[in-house]
Amino acid sequence: MNALHWLMIVGVSAAATFFVGYFIRKVLAEGKIENAEKQCKKIIADGQREAESIKREASIFAKDELHKTRAEFEKESRERKQELTSIEKRISQKEENLDRKVDLIEKKEHELTVRERDLKGKETVMRDKEAELDATIKREMENLVKITGLSKDEAKKMLFTKLEDEVRHESAALMKQIEMETKETCDKKAKEIISMAIQRCAADHTSETTISTVALPSDEMKGRIIGREGRNIRALEAATGIDIIIDDTPEAVILSGFDAVRKEVAKIALERLIIDGRIHPTRIEEVVEKARKDVDGMIKEAGEQAALDTGVLGLHPEVIRLLGRLKYRTSYGQNVLNHSKEVSYLMGMMAAELGQDVQIAKRAGLLHDLGKAADHDVEGSHAVIGADLAKKYGESELVQNAIRAHHGDEESKSILATLVAAADAISGARPGARSETLESYIKRLGDLEKIANSFRGVEKSYAIQAGREIRVIVQPDKVGDQESVLLARNITKKIQDELDYPGQIKVTVIRETRAVEYAK
Repeated sequence: MNALHWLMIVGVSAAATFFVGYFIRKVLAEGKIENAEKQCKKIIADGQREAESIKREASIFAKDELHKTRAEFEKESRERKQELTSIEKRISQKEENLDRKVDLIEKKEHELTVRERDLKGKETVMRDKEAELDATIKREMENLVKITGLSKDEAKKMLFTKLEDEVRHESAALMKQIEMETKETCDKKAKEIISMAIQRCAADHTSETTISTVALPSDEMKGRIIGREGRNIRALEAATGIDIIIDDTPEAVILSGFDAVRKEVAKIALERLIIDGRIHPTRIEEVVEKARKDVDGMIKEAGEQAALDTGVLGLHPEVIRLLGRLKYRTSYGQNVLNHSKEVSYLMGMMAAELGQDVQIAKRAGLLHDLGKAADHDVEGSHAVIGADLAKKYGESELVQNAIRAHHGDEESKSILATLVAAADAISGARPGARSETLESYIKRLGDLEKIANSFRGVEKSYAIQAGREIRVIVQPDKVGDQESVLLARNITKKIQDELDYPGQIKVTVIRETRAVEYAK
């Protein structure tokens, strides 16, 4: 086989190979195109189904929104309709009230017209009678001149002189009698009003101390509060201004200080630090600052609650804050905010009995010790400071004078100032209200019993009814019936000579004889 034949065979093979390859590629391409067309159709069908689903969901959502909007519109329409019905009803009631008032006014006008006619008729009759009376007096005067031989002026002068002397004497006696009766009536009425106010007002008297105790979960916490080389306790004392006493008291820390607000801040901060467990100077400063803000909020709430309890409205926000600070202020052991509220209650009751403005009276009573919230920062008495604060925050002159005059720093210009002083004295004088008063009260009871026990034959004695009565039990074999009368008189005389006390003290001597036998 020569080279030509090989070339022909190679050419034919190449051509065959080319045609076979072309045919295979064509078949594969047609298959891919067919698959692509199927996928496209499938994607289009899926898209159509998804579009139909979205369309149905949109239709359902639109229907829900339409239904919801329609329901809201119907609800709003019903509410508007009810409101319009209510307004129409109120307008109808007002129209009926106006009609009744118009009818009443017309009736009153008719009555006034009738009375005016009657008065005109009576006036005419009175003029006629006056003319007749003048004529009669003139005739009688002429007859009197003829009988007495005195001229008209002389007789008038003599009569007036005599009448003047008689009237002056009688008026002096009448004025004295009226003055005595008025004084007795006023004293009795004042006692009744004060007694009624005291009985109706029963306020709590809270005694604050200069120390507070904080409970600890264990004694190990004391070491954490002190900190390394005492840095924690120094940071806490510096931040609060309160002394922290850590002694042998089990599971307790004592806070000592005269500023009750700072003491409350220290107590809240220490309790939070104990619960939190993270006690170091930076954390202490954060907790103390937060506790200070909380106490400021508590002060504001206390002032608002006091104003709400007493019914005193329209107070300046700064006055509310100052009132709240009184919660942490004491006077002779008596909580000043509770004392101010009690004075306000007493003022309202006494003002109502006397026909005065109750709201102004309660306002003056609540604010009368306002100066005690700032007297540490400002020089002067708390009454003057309180009056200046009341003036600064827009209180009336009546309230200012009542505050300034309740301790005599200014003359009372109204009955309101006098009532404030009386209510303040009543609140402070209650047994147990103030520590000093309570001590003197207990001492007086003891002195009463000591005086009674100093007499011969006295077995026991009991001071009762807040010291207004003392009952003395004597030994019947040493004191007879006649001696009991003498003993009561002697005890009474010694009490009068040695004790100072309000009102009167009743002395009752009891002599009892008991015969005891036993049946065996």
